[in-house]
Amino acid sequence: MIVGAADAGDPSDAATDDAPACTLCELPTAGVDVSDDDGNRFCCTGCRDVYAALGDVDVDAADVRARRNGSGGRGESESGAGGRGSGGDEAASVPADHEATFLEVDGMHCATCEAFIETVATRTEGVSAASASYVTDTVRIDHDPNDVSIDDLSEAVSGLGYSAYPRDDAFARRQADNMATARLAAGVMVGMAIMLQYIVIIYPTYFAFPFYDERTLEYLNGAMASSSGTYFFIVIAVLTTIVLLFTGKPILRGAYVSARTRSPNMDLLVAIAAVSAYLYSTLAVIFVESPSIYYDVTVAIIVIVTVGNHYEDSIKKRATELLSDLTAVQVDSARRLVGDGDAESVPIDALEPDDRLLVRAGERVPVDGEAVDGDAAVDESVITGESMPVRKTPGDAVVGGSVVADGSLTVAVGPDATSSLDRVAELVWDLQSGNHGVQKLADRLATIFVPAVLVIAVLAAAANLALGNGVTEAMLVGLTVLIVSCPCALGLATPLAVAAGIRDALERSIVIFDDTVFERLRDADTVVFDKTGTLTTGEMRVVEADVDADLLGLAAALEARSAHPVGQAIAAARAESRVEARTESDEGAPAAVADGGVSAADADDADREPLSVERFESHARGVSGVVDGVEVVVGHPDLFDERGWDVPDAIRETVAEARDVGRVPVAVGRDGAAEGVVVVGDELREGWEETVTALADSGVDVVVLTGDDERAATVFREHDAVSSVFAGVPPEGKAETVERLKASGLTVMVGDGTNDAPALAAADLGVALGGGTAMAADAADVAIVDDDLGSVATVFELSRAAGRRVKGNIGWAFLYNAVAIPLAVTGLLNPLFAAVAMGLSSLLVVTNSSRALLDD
Repeated sequence: MIVGAADAGDPSDAATDDAPACTLCELPTAGVDVSDDDGNRFCCTGCRDVYAALGDVDVDAADVRARRNGSGGRGESESGAGGRGSGGDEAASVPADHEATFLEVDGMHCATCEAFIETVATRTEGVSAASASYVTDTVRIDHDPNDVSIDDLSEAVSGLGYSAYPRDDAFARRQADNMATARLAAGVMVGMAIMLQYIVIIYPTYFAFPFYDERTLEYLNGAMASSSGTYFFIVIAVLTTIVLLFTGKPILRGAYVSARTRSPNMDLLVAIAAVSAYLYSTLAVIFVESPSIYYDVTVAIIVIVTVGNHYEDSIKKRATELLSDLTAVQVDSARRLVGDGDAESVPIDALEPDDRLLVRAGERVPVDGEAVDGDAAVDESVITGESMPVRKTPGDAVVGGSVVADGSLTVAVGPDATSSLDRVAELVWDLQSGNHGVQKLADRLATIFVPAVLVIAVLAAAANLALGNGVTEAMLVGLTVLIVSCPCALGLATPLAVAAGIRDALERSIVIFDDTVFERLRDADTVVFDKTGTLTTGEMRVVEADVDADLLGLAAALEARSAHPVGQAIAAARAESRVEARTESDEGAPAAVADGGVSAADADDADREPLSVERFESHARGVSGVVDGVEVVVGHPDLFDERGWDVPDAIRETVAEARDVGRVPVAVGRDGAAEGVVVVGDELREGWEETVTALADSGVDVVVLTGDDERAATVFREHDAVSSVFAGVPPEGKAETVERLKASGLTVMVGDGTNDAPALAAADLGVALGGGTAMAADAADVAIVDDDLGSVATVFELSRAAGRRVKGNIGWAFLYNAVAIPLAVTGLLNPLFAAVAMGLSSLLVVTNSSRALLDD
């Protein structure tokens, strides 16, 4: 398994005559002899087991290869716009010399935006394919770097209110945020100025309010009919124009895109209602001596929808701010050896094949390569998911992105001078930008509702003309239908309910990145859990110690000199025991008992001076030395055999049994003989059984997917709530496993590390535990900040509650329209009352959505 992960070069070169690519994940199989009865070759036993269990389901191999090679993939349409067509054999061909660029695009909020952005991008000279995702606000563009630059691409995609820029351009992101805030502020402030004139002057005139005497009303009517009144109307018209064109620009853009792509959405109907009221009022000011104007309708519609959208976006921004403390895994420079052993710091891009790099304890290996000098334990969990460090000596492959736990290594840069970590990152971006947008329920309803309302408005106006009514009256009836049916309530029904879910999730340290999460999660068929760091804590600790307190103290003193995670776990366990013993002694209670039944040091031992380490040696299989005059060895029984020390059969059996269940056992001895065993393992995360049981009881299949050895997953294989366990699977294999599981239903992936990121992005929905890496969180739709595994079940509960809230909001919105539209058609409502009714229905939806989804 490790060889497959470490040697993962460019998949395009994986298949050769001598070493075909892995049947599941297409990693190289050179040097790996794993196959099945049908002659299929695999890079590891994990991929073989996945293929045997799930079979060769309908996962487009050409699409997988395209995705890995950076060629757009994920199903470009016949028009060349990626990510929205049927894919497969019809996928657009991307030339080998084209590069993939990922841009962040502000302003995308539905599937019609995706289609428009892709169309604009592919019409740019030098672009071969484009795939947009409004879920991640990302567009991937495959292009010839000699024909079109990144700046050219940003300029081509930007326009009509969209703003495209590289994802690492923080300044452009701030500019976009500032513009959105400015639009909202202008709408609210100018809108207040307009509504003040209506409240003080226009409404009393229209309705002859009883608290105004006749002389006041006559004065107001006369003023409005005079030349100064005309000026008054012009000022209101100008202010309304600001609200419509500046604050409402995103809505108008959405309506334009909707019409251009022939996909009616809520923006289209909102824009039609707002623009219709604006045009009618403007024509009335020009041609009517004492007009009835409805600029307030335009202002109310634009501001209500803008405030609702801003509320939703602000909650999303709060979500991303909570992730600032997650670990970013990346290496920008390397220490290259030159001359007579001198080292210089150089950028990663400057590395060439066969360069020699020095990597010290605690540092991350910059790129894939081969160890040529040194002896060190290397933690490859960031790539492989394997929880136990692997000893590396000259000749061993080293994975870029892995961490040297102890010692140091000299690494020869591999032929591609690239990092497995970078390839994992690239795979994540490919999967993210290729995710098809999931339309909101309101937008799906809009494809029927919008045309229906337009037809009703036209028919109502035509009927009034046929009955002999005037043109003005007929226009008012049609306008009233448009205004009263303006889907502010319907448009806010879904996003505000979802925003409430995001808000409630934040209060529980759950971050929701994608507003379609709740809609998709309700249909989940399978939940896949990573093991290390997800179902377990990912931290080494002593789980059993069959040695006396004195010998444990000697071993801990020796291991304190080691940087190996197993040694650190032994040293930490002893330190904790001494603290507990001192605390219990101070309180007059009996000494504590350590895990595994080992008596903790008594109070006298707790207060004893620290042991003196007189000699320390690190070996490939353990450590040895002299502590307080006593010769001590801690490590694998083979280390004892090499030194000629006696190892009883009972100790060898204990070591073998611990390894069979995925633990790391070390023998501990002194003065020529092994006397006991200390077992170190990855601790199971609290509440994991309750979580998987709750999910299984709700009808969801639970699958455990891990890069760890088969033995480390035994406890999960034996649990009744777990349907399947796949062990020893590399990151690419995890992504393909998820793809195959998706063929049988909606699949949710729960993980924490960089090695899980491709699977999180490939899943229909990804959930990342917050203690993991930033890459995992970036690939996921949901992040659990406080590492509480029980929050996974909470997300499902929030999903169901949000679904009920959405249905309630939409039910009210349709009930309102079912009553209001007939009244408008019959002429029983005028545009002003229609605007008031529309505002009240929206207020009801907002109030309903502000309630908590779950009762604490």
